[in-house]
This record gives sequence, structure tokens and C-alpha cells, in this order.
Amino acid sequence: MKGHSAAKTLMVLVGVTLFAFLVQGYHPGAEDDGVYMAAIKNDLNPALYPHDADFFRVQLQATIFDKLIAGSVRLTHLPLGAMLLLWQFASIALILWGCLRIARRVFVESHAQWAAVAFVAALLTLPVAGTGLYLDDQYLHPRALATAAILAAIVAVLDRRPVLAGFLLALAFVIHPIMASFGISYCIFLWWRVEKPSIFLAAATLPLGWVFQPTSPAWQQAAVTRDYYFLSRWHWYEWLGVIAPLCLLWGIYRLARKNGSMIHAYMVQAHVASRLALFGVFQLAVAVAIMLPSSLDRLKPFQPMRFLHLLYLIFALLAGGIIGQRVLGRHSYRWLLLFVPLGLGMFWAQRQTFPATAHIEWPGAKSGNPWVEAFAWVRQNTPSDSLFALDPYYMQLPGEDFHSFRALAERSALADYVKDAAVATQVPTLAARWKEEVDAQREWRNFRAEDFQRLKSSFGVNWVVVALPGVKEMDCPYQNGRILVCRLE
Repeated sequence: MKGHSAAKTLMVLVGVTLFAFLVQGYHPGAEDDGVYMAAIKNDLNPALYPHDADFFRVQLQATIFDKLIAGSVRLTHLPLGAMLLLWQFASIALILWGCLRIARRVFVESHAQWAAVAFVAALLTLPVAGTGLYLDDQYLHPRALATAAILAAIVAVLDRRPVLAGFLLALAFVIHPIMASFGISYCIFLWWRVEKPSIFLAAATLPLGWVFQPTSPAWQQAAVTRDYYFLSRWHWYEWLGVIAPLCLLWGIYRLARKNGSMIHAYMVQAHVASRLALFGVFQLAVAVAIMLPSSLDRLKPFQPMRFLHLLYLIFALLAGGIIGQRVLGRHSYRWLLLFVPLGLGMFWAQRQTFPATAHIEWPGAKSGNPWVEAFAWVRQNTPSDSLFALDPYYMQLPGEDFHSFRALAERSALADYVKDAAVATQVPTLAARWKEEVDAQREWRNFRAEDFQRLKSSFGVNWVVVALPGVKEMDCPYQNGRILVCRLE
């Protein structure tokens, strides 16, 4: 019977994972994946990126993520595109499995447990207030694997297995140190009992051991591109997204205590909710203390408000389980009435985020996005030691859909204003270079042939990617309906 039950659980989990994947979509090489995919490709082929590897290599020195993925490619001999897709599906499954294991400890009823998992699955692309994060990204991100390890560590803490919890948190740390620090903090709150305050107070400061470094004008210019570094730029609804979950978590705690102090699952539910609320209040205080004083500007790239990622994830799990317990029950039509509109709504939101690109960008499939097609031509038809220049705002242009040239074209490029700015804030030694290269590309849309030649003489640029109509005097061996790829002679 146990084997049959495990097989049934696995089948349902795979089904819910597929539902999550189809709602979420898949966009390798988009947004932050410009850093991670380029690093993986550089691990597999060190000849790539001879001019600009510092824009991803330095940032990834503290993680094993790129080495792990590159190692799996070498081990299996599968193409990188297929391996990234498999890892993405596996990371979603591991997150949802972690949610199921927690749900089984805080809810008695099976339908409540699965409602908790399904609710998280439907909301994986829910924006986390003021942080620039989703619960899970539409591409493989080290945060997903770290989150799966943190969820498993939470289960180990609930089961009072500290050695296993420590190992899992250490694993999360070598994958994504910043997110792991929040996982460590929450697990300390979860482990804490009132009779052990001294241990708790000593350990709760662990996520505060961050290194101060001086800033520079170039670093400050890069930092102002990140709205979520500055609390003064937050909108009222973002603050609502911080305060409301904390209040609702306290309500969940009170409800669980009221429902049955003698039932173990309710006691665990109350403990998880109350400690999550306390964790949130503590981390919010830390974040405000770091983000408000200008003297602590260098700490802003540690993004202390990103504690909300873990808080949102576990809150969604608890909320989904309570909905399943009190509203859905075992009534199939109620499940359909909730999850069909919810899934369609989240799907629609993703289509608005990537309107010019297929919802799932399958490995090897023709993209249909003219920018991605131009990047593919560059990858297949230009020397690997080429140095490109693009509009520094190219990722934000209509129809580009935030795809990274560096990751998809596998060629070096001058720094861009949209994503490389974030790297410059986290690696201050790159800030001056980032500023110099971005400043050299200002007024890109008014560039003439002599401006492109200036980039060649100043930086060694020998190729450019420009939007139509381009510049007549240039040699452009590739053109599609939107994009030109031109050689600088």
C-alpha cells in the first residue's frame, strides 16, 4: 500500500508541476538568465566571452550553480538547452514537493494539503512586493534550487532534525547565499522556543554579517537604476504587499490556535504562521535599518527586502491549504471554479510580460521573435572573439521581451543599462567600466557611421546590432523584419 500511495503522490505531483510549468511559461536567456546562462556557457566553452566575462564571472564566484549545471551537461552529454529545460522542470517539482511536505505537517486533510500545493503552483509568477522577484522565474535560476533546499530544511526543523537542516541550509547557501541567509533566519525562528531566547537572539543576527565597501559616483549611477534599492520610491500598494501578509499570518495563527490546541497539525500550523510573522517583522526592521540611511548604500545590493520571497511562498502555502480545507473540500467543481480562472489569469499576465515571444520557448525551436532570431544568426555566423555593441536599452525595446544578447548570441558586448547595471552594483569594481561603456553608447538611436567607428577605436567593437532602418553606409550581412547585424570595417 505504501508503494501504491507513493506512486500516486508522484503522479499527482508531476501533474501539478506540469500545470505550473504551462501557466508560468519558459523563457531561457531572459532577464537575469543573461548572467547565469552566459556563465554556464563560459564554463562549457572558456573561449567564449573574451572581452566581458567579468560581467557574470565575478558575481558567480560565490555560487556553485553554473558549475553544477555545466557539470550535468558534461555528465549526460545532453545539449545545454535540453538540460536547462529538465532542470527548470525539476526545480519546480522540488519546490512543490517541499510545499507538500510542509503541508502534510500543518494540515490533516489530504485535500487541504494538495490545495496548498496547487495554490503555490498557480501563483509561481506572483510578483513579490517591491523586490523585482517572482515566487519562481520563467527560466532556471539558482534561487529556485536554493528555495527547494530551504523548504526541505524547514521540514527538517519541524521534524527536529537539526543536522539535516544544517546540511540543507549549507547547500542552499552555496547555491544562492542571499536567499539562503533568509532561509537560515526563518529556520532559527522556527526552531526557537520561548525557553531558549538566548540561543535565538544570538543566532538571529546571522544574516546581518555583511561586508561594508565604499561607493563611487559610477556605482551610485548604477544603483539608481534599481528602484527596489530605495524605500522612498516604493508605492503604497507595495507597502500594502508587505504589511497585509504579516497581519494575515497573525490571523492564521489565531485561527489555528482556536481550531484545536490538542491536534498536532494545528499546533504546527500555528507555530509556522507565528514564526513566519515574527521573522517578517524582524527582517523588515533589518531592511529599513539598512535601506534608509545613505551611509549604508553599499549594503543595498544585498536586497534585504527579499525576505518577502520566502514569506510570500509559505504564506501562499498556508492560505491555499486553508482555502482547500474550508471552501474546496472534496468538491471537484469548486476546485475548477478556483484554479481554472486563477491559472488563466496568471497565464494572461505572463503573455503581457512576454507578448512578442512564444509562451514556452522550446530548445531548438524557431523563436519568431526577431531579436532572438538575430541573436541566433550572430551565434552561428560570427567569430567567437567578436565584440558587439547594441542599444544600451535594447532589452526594454518593444518586441525584445528582455532577452539577453550575451546569453543567447554567445558573444561579448559592451555593457547595457538595463541588466549590467545590477551587476555593477553588486561588483563595485565593475561600476567605472559599466559607466564608461554605457556613456559611450548614449544617444544610440541618433548614431551615424562615425559614431560606430568611435566605438571601434575606443573599445574594439567590430559588430553592431541595430534596429531598422539602420545606417546606409554600413555593411549588414543579416537583416530580418526588425533587426540588422552590421560589421564594422
